Amino acid sequence: MSTTPDTPAPIAEPERVTRLLRDQIVDGDRPPGSRLVERELAAALGVSRVPVREALQTLAAEGLVTQRPRSWAVVRTFTDDDLLDLVEVRSAIEVLTVRLAAERRTPEQLRDLSAALARETSAASSGDATEARRAAADFHEVVSTMAGNTVLDEISALTASRMRWMLGQHDDLGAMAAEHAALLDAVRDGDVERADCLAQEHLRTSLASARARRAQAAG
Repeated sequence: MSTTPDTPAPIAEPERVTRLLRDQIVDGDRPPGSRLVERELAAALGVSRVPVREALQTLAAEGLVTQRPRSWAVVRTFTDDDLLDLVEVRSAIEVLTVRLAAERRTPEQLRDLSAALARETSAASSGDATEARRAAADFHEVVSTMAGNTVLDEISALTASRMRWMLGQHDDLGAMAAEHAALLDAVRDGDVERADCLAQEHLRTSLASARARRAQAAG
C-alpha cells in the first residue's frame, strides 16, 4: 500500500502486537507472573503466531517478559534487588537528563512538558490511574527530548520500558503529579542543581512505591 507524505506508514504487525502487550503489562492489565502463550495471544489478537513470537522476544529484551521453553513466556516479576539495580542505573541517567534539559530547554519544549503535566494532573484529579501514569511516562519522555543527546537517548532506551513499569506502580497519583510539577518549575527556571535533587528524590519515591506494591501483592 502506497503512502503520501501526509499519510503515516502503517504499523507493522509485530510492532502493533508489541505495543499492545507492553501497554497491558505497564498498565497492570497483565500482572507479574501472568502467562503469555503464543497460540492464545495469536487467537485473541487475530494474528498469526509469528508477530506474537517477535513481540515476546522484544519485550524480553526490554526486561518486561521472561521467556520459557517452547512457545510461552511470563510477565516478569521484579524482585527488590531488580528494582534497586534499575534505580541505581536510572539515577545516573535521569540526573544527567534533567540537568541537560534545564540547560537546553526551549519555549516549545516547555509547552510540551506543561501539556504532559496538565494531562497527568487532570487524570489524577479524576481518578483515571491509567491515563495519569501514561501522561507521567510522557512527561519523562519530553524531558529526555529536551536533553538533546542522542547517545543518552540510546542508553535510556535500554531501560525505558522497565522505567515506565516502575512509574506505573505509583498509587498516590497526586503526589507523583506534584513531583513532576516541581521538576517542571526547576527545568523552566534553568535551576540545574534543584532539578538534579528533584530527579533523585523522584526516583526514591518511585522505588518505595514499587516495593510497597510488591509487598501488598505478596501479602
